[in-house]
Amino acid sequence: MPGILFVTGKLAARALSRTLAGLELDFPYLVQVLPITVAALMDTGFVARHLQPGDFSRVVLPGYCRGELEIIRSKVGVPVVRGPKDLQDLGQFLGRGDSRNLPYGEYRIKILAEIADAPLLPVGEILVRAARLRESGADIIDIGCIPRTDFPHLRQVVRELKGQGYRVSIDSFNEEEVLTAAAEGADLVLSVHSGNLDLGRRVSCPVVLIPDADKNMDVLWNNIETLGEWGVPFMVDPLLEPLNCGFVASLLRYRLVREKYPEVPMLMGVGNITELTDADSTGVNALLTGMAEELGIEYLLTTEASSNTRGVVKELDAARRLMYYSRENGIPPKRVDTALLTVKDRDVRRYAAGELREMQEMVKDRNYRIFAGEEEVFVFNAHQFVQGRDPEDIFSRLQVKDGRHAFYLGRELFKARLAMQLGKKYIQDEDLGWGYLSPPAGESAG
Repeated sequence: MPGILFVTGKLAARALSRTLAGLELDFPYLVQVLPITVAALMDTGFVARHLQPGDFSRVVLPGYCRGELEIIRSKVGVPVVRGPKDLQDLGQFLGRGDSRNLPYGEYRIKILAEIADAPLLPVGEILVRAARLRESGADIIDIGCIPRTDFPHLRQVVRELKGQGYRVSIDSFNEEEVLTAAAEGADLVLSVHSGNLDLGRRVSCPVVLIPDADKNMDVLWNNIETLGEWGVPFMVDPLLEPLNCGFVASLLRYRLVREKYPEVPMLMGVGNITELTDADSTGVNALLTGMAEELGIEYLLTTEASSNTRGVVKELDAARRLMYYSRENGIPPKRVDTALLTVKDRDVRRYAAGELREMQEMVKDRNYRIFAGEEEVFVFNAHQFVQGRDPEDIFSRLQVKDGRHAFYLGRELFKARLAMQLGKKYIQDEDLGWGYLSPPAGESAG
């Protein structure tokens, strides 16, 4: 049976063969080493001139190979594709260990993004923030009011937002503010409890029901039944408490509500965790969104009110897609999407010093190759092999005199050390990956 032909250069030949052998592929394959040291310097014209005929059904080129693939396809008569730029990604490229096999991107959960301290902001600033939050993935703009603080421009704010097509919620216990926002077309009111339950009958939009201050569940059950009897549309927020301040008990409330009222919509305020925890929000939001997906919670409320919560709406948007896909397909949320891998990377393979020494034996030029190891950064060309942890020390040992070359090496050595420290993938001349924070394809972070 014809196999897949992998094309490479002399320098990467051993590494490619080892990688393919380690994948334990269930189909035949061949490796053809062309007369060039660095595979990345190939173009399709060069490959077409030097490719030897053989019994293969597909040709996989190095990821950096430039030019039109048709040049090669017309010569060999089989499909030709570019492989990954990094050998570490070859397994995923070939479908080994990659769980995504169905359309991706759908979601069920809606995001409420609060504009905190809205009474202190001019209308124009609120509109700017609303636009940014909607672009980030927010479905509803939540107007965060401040107790005992006048909000004279509330009516204008709601009117402007509704005029621009936003769905709007009003977050206030002030009856006058709630009625003003509702009169201008607010879509949701946060929140009601035993003390103001009747407010639900005075507005035409749904309300969010929360527990009373003592968190008595019997009272919450009674209020749910009362709103149902009144025909008031509502959802329930059992209130997620901060970590070590009742968090676990509050999670139990969500489960109790879902078990007793499986058809009642629920809201979870995840901002109570991201805002009040000194930890990167990316993983926190992934975990909370996964919990919400399991519990069938329909709405998540968050805010970007501080520097450590910047970007949380984008994180929730990525998380809701990931967790929906995971639940629908009955798989863990792994090897599906990398948007939430902002600090670390998955499947990072580090070359050992011995492997890099073998590569150096194939190098014939003075151009430096840079690799991030487990504990050291490696730099080598045909004449030098330098390793260490400190970019300044490595640079001084290279004794580079040219200013442009020095700038280039300084930048790459810093990237390599950062990748080593964080557990990220380093590819020379490529930007490090930062998940959803990475610039769009075609743009550079530097």
